Amino acid sequence: MQTMGMGTWHMAEDANRRADEIAALREGVDLGVKLIDTAELYGDGEVETLVGEAIRGLDRSELCIVSKVIPSHAGHKDMRASCEASLKRLGTDYLDLYLLHWPGAVPLEETVACMESLRADGLIRRWGVSNFDVDDMEALWRVPGGDSCVANQVLYHLESRGVEVSLKPWMRDHGVAMMAYSPLAQGGRLAYGLRDDPTLNAVAGRHDATPVQIMLAWAMRDGETIAIPKAGSPAHMRLNVEAAGITLTPDDLAALDRRFPAPARKPPLDWL
Repeated sequence: MQTMGMGTWHMAEDANRRADEIAALREGVDLGVKLIDTAELYGDGEVETLVGEAIRGLDRSELCIVSKVIPSHAGHKDMRASCEASLKRLGTDYLDLYLLHWPGAVPLEETVACMESLRADGLIRRWGVSNFDVDDMEALWRVPGGDSCVANQVLYHLESRGVEVSLKPWMRDHGVAMMAYSPLAQGGRLAYGLRDDPTLNAVAGRHDATPVQIMLAWAMRDGETIAIPKAGSPAHMRLNVEAAGITLTPDDLAALDRRFPAPARKPPLDWL
């Protein structure tokens, strides 16, 4: 997987922005960002339809399309129908990665069996989870086939670093990729509220970058975490892609750690 993908949460909410949102996704692909993350929940399927329009005519084999199933659909009764509906909206025959959107009431054994059935039938290539904490991951690992989970998508940004205490190390030890959603916080509100932060501005100045770009570079700093920021226009997408090329120095990272320290003890999982 790449260390940067394209998020789509809150797209397709304004018809006047649709053309720009589609153009942003296509710009990202043109710039080499091949991972697009979406979900059946987003816009009640409308975002998947938008993504499908954006990728129409592109080389599907070069793309990594990720979608998510809501917990109430993650069992024998509904998961296959949910997956097929997502595929239809996206205009593709398979998903590269299918995630359980958050822990729910359907037993994990049932969800894993459904995921493996979809994989065996070629509807998905791999599967994972989202918003799972350490205890959730350990419970998944106790289920037959649960260790086939390849990714966990979690909230992660400069002011939400709780996953670093125990979840991220657990995932690294078990070969589970971490995907960071809302790396600028929901809708970028945190990032834009920090535009005047002296530490972020000092680091940004050393790299001829913006504070928002530094936040994205920080989220991807280990070369393993996959950040999935949203961009609503081609120009915004270009700024995100530029951020993926920023290498923060040890001094930069030390300054950001002092300003935005990780918690000393594990907090409850932070999620939106």
